[in-house]
Amino acid sequence: MAILGFVVSEFNRDITYQMELLGKEHAQFLNAEVASVLYVPGVYDMPLAVRKLLRRDDIDAVVTIGTVIQGDTGHDEIVAQHAARKLMDLSLEFDKPVTLGISGPKMSRADAHKRVDYAKRAVEAAVKLVTRLEGD
Repeated sequence: MAILGFVVSEFNRDITYQMELLGKEHAQFLNAEVASVLYVPGVYDMPLAVRKLLRRDDIDAVVTIGTVIQGDTGHDEIVAQHAARKLMDLSLEFDKPVTLGISGPKMSRADAHKRVDYAKRAVEAAVKLVTRLEGD
């Protein structure tokens, strides 16, 4: 059984709440346990919380849940790109999966609502990676 940690963005909480519920439901369906959920202000703030969970021996993988909606500037692209890069770096540093359940950038609020299933995809990727990497 995969033991997961979730890091959930509070920004756009109306959307990330739905994503979190879907992610937890899918984890249960896949017979995985969500051992810890950490909430952060936004996607940009995720790496520190992810690092904290990756340090725990009882966490096999971390699932990130968030959404980055386009504004009037290119800020959404910067946030999404830098967060994704740092999350990938942490995965490699700790030798544990960190999956990207973050929708965006260049996305409207309506598009974000349509993509709440990204959380399920991230949970599924985490469980698959834990299972496939266990033998190594």
